[in-house]
Amino acid sequence: MIEVKMSPVSDGELRRGVFAKQDIPKGELIHEAPVIPYPNEEHHYIEKTFLADYVFEYGMNHTALLLGYGMLFNHSYTPNTIYDINFDNHTFDFYAYRDIKAGEELFINYNGEVDNDDPLWFNEKESDDEGTS
Repeated sequence: MIEVKMSPVSDGELRRGVFAKQDIPKGELIHEAPVIPYPNEEHHYIEKTFLADYVFEYGMNHTALLLGYGMLFNHSYTPNTIYDINFDNHTFDFYAYRDIKAGEELFINYNGEVDNDDPLWFNEKESDDEGTS
């Protein structure tokens, strides 16, 4: 149903994305990504690596690395995909937020909620970089 390919939203970087191989109806379960959780107090180790940009909040006391395609969904403030944390199965479950056509890239809102347009950490870094030039 989905595949990983190079994304055109890469801003000059080589970045992968998740794409629909077929039409996906609204509400369809697209992917169940298993998690590797770790306690928040250990996050300072991850902050020193590039993985810091790929982890997800996992409840109040944990952060998680997602397996499968979970860490490869790119961000949009107008996503076509949403996710729910399934604590019972220890997965992040990705669903079609609207009908998705074959070939479309699948996007989530990194803020966790579809309509949350708060600035993200990588936007803040760009603003900081622009302010110091």
